[in-house]
Amino acid sequence: MHATEVTFATFNVSMEAQNYLPAGEPGDGAVLAKLLETDTQPQIRNIAHIIQLVRPDVLLLNEFDYIQQPEKGIKAFIHNYLNKAQGEAEAIDYPYFYYSTVNTGQPSPYDLDNDGVANGTGADAWGFGFYPGQYGMVLLSKYPIDTAKVRTFQHFKWKDMPNFMPTKKADGSPWYSKEAWAEFPLSSKSHWDIPLTIDGAKVHVLASHPTPPVFDGEENRNGIRNHDEIRFWADYLTPANSGYIYDDNAKKGGLAKDARFVLLGDQNSSADGEGDAFNSAISSLYQHPRVNNSLPPQSKGGAEHTPDNPKAAFHTAGWRMRADYVLPSKAGWQVLESGVFWPEKSDPLYPLVGSRGASSDHRMVWVKLALSAE
Repeated sequence: MHATEVTFATFNVSMEAQNYLPAGEPGDGAVLAKLLETDTQPQIRNIAHIIQLVRPDVLLLNEFDYIQQPEKGIKAFIHNYLNKAQGEAEAIDYPYFYYSTVNTGQPSPYDLDNDGVANGTGADAWGFGFYPGQYGMVLLSKYPIDTAKVRTFQHFKWKDMPNFMPTKKADGSPWYSKEAWAEFPLSSKSHWDIPLTIDGAKVHVLASHPTPPVFDGEENRNGIRNHDEIRFWADYLTPANSGYIYDDNAKKGGLAKDARFVLLGDQNSSADGEGDAFNSAISSLYQHPRVNNSLPPQSKGGAEHTPDNPKAAFHTAGWRMRADYVLPSKAGWQVLESGVFWPEKSDPLYPLVGSRGASSDHRMVWVKLALSAE
């Protein structure tokens, strides 16, 4: 009898309203909902085509706007795009999905960027965004989701993380006001622990999308937040360090020491030391004793894109960095294959990734695993 094989993937699809509007024009989740009514939007068709080619069993989409009515959001995407064959690929279906609210675009009453104006949006939202749900995320699955046991950490307060990395003004005083800091969430979107049942085995999908470590000032508030958002997962996987963690239902603690998991998401930080992030957090997560990093995903297209960089084969974004991860646990899995969907220019499929407008500035990252004994 063969072990069950499961392909996990993450894909930042850039499906947020500002991507479809003229520069400076405000949008909201209704923009994406309108595009999902039919199967005619070229970029979304290409995204669906890539998904149908790789055919992951479990897939996290980052930057898919949260639309409260799933019939107009994720269900419309599945029905109108994924359930219809794109190009030479075969249609694909996902009977299960999970998505929920995120902090991006959620207005705060504070001047979080210290520009003298508290306007509640953009950089003054709890996570950067111009409307609630922008840059959201959604998990698609061919396997049942135990929704009653999903843990979300959207409202975990940053101040409650021991030894958080402080953000300071040039004079050394705190960047955030006392009032703002008391309410400030750690997650720029959210952190999710989503239990799946795969052939009787429980699998925890750990999903997140930390803020980019740029678009700020000398205080580096986004770089600092990115570091601590990633450090959260390293602590979550370490029983000795996870006691401080509480979820949105006030349940405390991290992941059981023997649990089988796969961590997914655009972490906006490079385990190879590239980019603007504080790389210590992603390095500690990538090298965590519970994480299997034995077969890092790579592509010929990434290597071709930056031929003078020996790390380029591992890049997952058009802007030349490894940012997106599929990290399985050592417990409960055998790693079979991995890859980044990034065809070479000579490949007939290259136009699917030929520009940001073709699909996304990120590439799909995938790992095929086989269930093994605990």
